[in-house]
Order: sequence, then C-alpha cells, then structure tokens
Amino acid sequence: MTLLADVRVHTRIKFCGMTRAGDVRLAGELGVDAIGLVFAARSPRRVDLDHALALREAVAPMLSVVALVMDNPSAEVLAIVERLQPHLLQFHGSEDDASCARFGLPFLKALPMRDVAAADVPALLARYPSATGFVFDGHAPGAMGGSGERFDWTRLMQQHLTRPWLLAGGLDATNVGMAVRAVRPWGVDVSSGIESTPGIKDGATMRAFVDAVRNAERGLTNGQEMT
Repeated sequence: MTLLADVRVHTRIKFCGMTRAGDVRLAGELGVDAIGLVFAARSPRRVDLDHALALREAVAPMLSVVALVMDNPSAEVLAIVERLQPHLLQFHGSEDDASCARFGLPFLKALPMRDVAAADVPALLARYPSATGFVFDGHAPGAMGGSGERFDWTRLMQQHLTRPWLLAGGLDATNVGMAVRAVRPWGVDVSSGIESTPGIKDGATMRAFVDAVRNAERGLTNGQEMT
C-alpha cells in the first residue's frame, strides 16, 4: 500500500537589496522570511544607516532583517549592529571566520561559486566554523553579488551540507521553481531577479517569485511517498 507522506516542504525566501519602504511592506505581505539591506560600498543597492533605519520601520513582525556587508570597516559594522539591530549579518567579502563572529550576531557567509569546483566546496565551508549558514552565489571572488549571474547548481547536489544554506545567483520567477525541485535548498535569495532596475523592486515580479517557490513546494510535498 502506498500512502502520501505528510511532509511539508518549506523553502525560506530572502529578498535582498531592499531600498523602498513599500517594497519592504509588500515582502511582509507576501510571507517572505527575510529581507536584506545592503551596506557594501560598491553596490547599486547600498543604503546608508539612516535610510536603513527608516526601512526597518516598515518591517512586519516575524520578518527577519539581514544586514549585508563586504569588507566594511569594523566600526561601521558595529554601528549597524547597535543601531539597526539586524537579526543576522551577511558577509560578502574577504572576511575570515573570526572577523565575522566578532560582532556577536549569527551570520551568513556568502561564497562566490562562479569558478569553484564541487571538490573545493568542503574546504570553503571549513573556513567558517562559526557561520550559522551560507549563501552560494554566482559571482566571482571579489565581485559583488546581486548581478544575476547563475552558476552550475549540480555542484551543490554533490555536497553533504549540514548547515542552512541559501541558493542565489540568477534566480527569478521563471527558474526558481526548477531550482527548488532540483536542488532542494534550505532557502533562496533573490535581488536582481525581482527588480525593474537595480535597487527598485517590482511588485508583480516579487509576487510571481513567491508563487513560483510555493508552487514548487506543493509539487514536492505531494510527490513525497512512503510504502
């Protein structure tokens, strides 16, 4: 006898590079799990601390705030932690494990995957024993994320990943469902894939992205069988 297993699949969704309060509010209405505020100096989505504090006022309850930095001075990161009070930090630069952990908050480490072989992934993860989780992105080392560059997801399918991880890089409403079904990520992270221009999110595209993730989840849940 074959029965459908009551296994619920939940893929966390993070909208990164938020710059407008209305987009933050819509993310909450759509049930997104986290938003990212970018403080990296070279990003077109960069916000200063005063702007970030105004965006923080639009955050719905139970919506996590992630502050994204990339080799920012320690004093600047400390000010972000003290004034913004994000739930998580996300590091995109050359920061080592100790530098990421020194601020006393859980952190995600972004790993650039464009030129990384599957065999090299375990060594990359081992450099960050304090990391709460990882963001696997499509950019090259030293480059910014959020560029919409996709990498070969099969590199992750070959890994035994024991900590939470988010898939990023080139995701949008047309391919995120396929990614969820194929790779089964703990979460997905999107920035340019829900924008009309860099830093300006598009409401219809945001909604379509969430719908695509949830539709893929329903297919996985309904497809779980046990004998």
